[in-house]
Order: sequence, then C-alpha cells, then structure tokens
Amino acid sequence: MPDYPLALLLVGVAAGVLSGMFGIGGGVVIVPALTILFGFELQNAVGTSLVVLIWPLSIFAVAAYYRAGLLDVMASIMLALGLVLGSFFGAEIALNLPEDTMQRIYGAFLVYVGWRFLEPRKLLAERRGAAPRLETSHPGDSAKAHWLPMLSIGTLAGVGAGLFGIGGGLVIVPALVELLHYSQKRAVGTSLAALMPPVSIGAVVSYYNAGMVSLAASAAVAIGLIGGAFFGARLALGLPSGTVRRLYGAFLLVVSLRFLLQL
Repeated sequence: MPDYPLALLLVGVAAGVLSGMFGIGGGVVIVPALTILFGFELQNAVGTSLVVLIWPLSIFAVAAYYRAGLLDVMASIMLALGLVLGSFFGAEIALNLPEDTMQRIYGAFLVYVGWRFLEPRKLLAERRGAAPRLETSHPGDSAKAHWLPMLSIGTLAGVGAGLFGIGGGLVIVPALVELLHYSQKRAVGTSLAALMPPVSIGAVVSYYNAGMVSLAASAAVAIGLIGGAFFGARLALGLPSGTVRRLYGAFLLVVSLRFLLQL
C-alpha cells in the first residue's frame, strides 16, 4: 500500500458520493486529487483512475436506482458497448498527442452544460416569490431511446474516458437529459449501470503497458468508492429531481475549472 492510504481512501469516498449522486464514475474527482494532492503525473493519474473504474464498485448504487425504477437496462447495455470501443481510442490519443487544447474545449463544454442544468434565470424567478412546484414524477422517468443514439453517446463518452480518466458519465448524463429527455435521476441510474462493467479495459491495458498505473493507489481509492457511491445514490433518490439537476449543474461548473485552468 502507498504511504497515504487513509487520504486515498477519503478521495475514494468523495468520488463515490458524487458518483452515486450524479452518475459520473468518480474519475473527475480522482484524477485532480492524485495530481494536485499526491503529485502524480497527469497520465499516471488518468491510468490509475481508470483502473479504479473498471471494477463494479457502484453495484449497490445501481441496485438502488433499479429498485426505484430509474434505470433503463437496454440503454445501459448499448452505452457500455460504445464505452468499450471509445475508451481504447481515447487512451491512444491521450498517450500520443498533446491534450491542452482538447481539455480547454471540454472545459468550455462543461460550462455550457452546467449553466443549462443550473437554470439561473428560473432559479432567480423562484427566489423572487414564485410558488414552489410539488414534484411527484417526471415524464422522463420512463423515457426510452433507439439503440443507435445510445451506442453513439457511449462511444463519445468512451473517448472522453480514455482521454481524461473521467469514467464517461460527464458525457452520458448531460446527453441523456438534454438530447433524449431522460429525467435527471433516470439518466444517473442508467449511466451508473453502463459504467459498472469493465468498459475501459482497453484504455487500462494501454496505460498499464505504458507504465502509467499505480495499482496500490487504485486499490485504496476503490475501497472508499464502494461505500461512497451507495451513500450518494441514497442521497440523490431522496431529493427532488430539480434539486439534483441544479446541484449537478453547479458541480459541472466547478469541474470545468479543472479543464479550463489545466489543474
């Protein structure tokens, strides 16, 4: 084990909570934590993060969304197939090309999506005295989509996973909500299920062969992520979808800084 197992365990817990709440896989927390707090090189941090994410660590969170009827199983399968294909190519790009420009483009994309999810004008109107709307269900809780857009979204998410070690959920959830009109919670559950199989195995092999993986660090982070993901899922399921959506928007805006500022 590394010299700082407790700190890595806490990183895993934090990544797991956000994973369970937002369906993101956790890499968006793990990668900057390893680089900023523990001095990992970026490629080593990405490879180590992907090793964590190939294990079915979110299984309890996925079960919670499934029991709540907020998981599209067939969509998850198509997304997972796309992730397998895309992650390999993303890793090859990351290991052979400069990534500064792509990171900044991706950061700008997160700013846009985060702003859309946060809905600041609507939030301001509500704060000025509009009556709060009681939420029972969301029309997107039963949304379905054709296999082709799911496969395409999964492939794009896989490229992002291989490039940035983000797990793919930062592409999948906004795409399902904005393009295919899934509810926020259903998108999160479907994304987590798609990320549960070892969809990034091709990318992991590439990083491992390049010597860019710390197995000891990945083990410590993985242990913390298991419990954190379940807690995050329970927390999200207990909140109104609108609240989860806005929290996700604020989270994306914070994450965008990492890519725009090259943290």
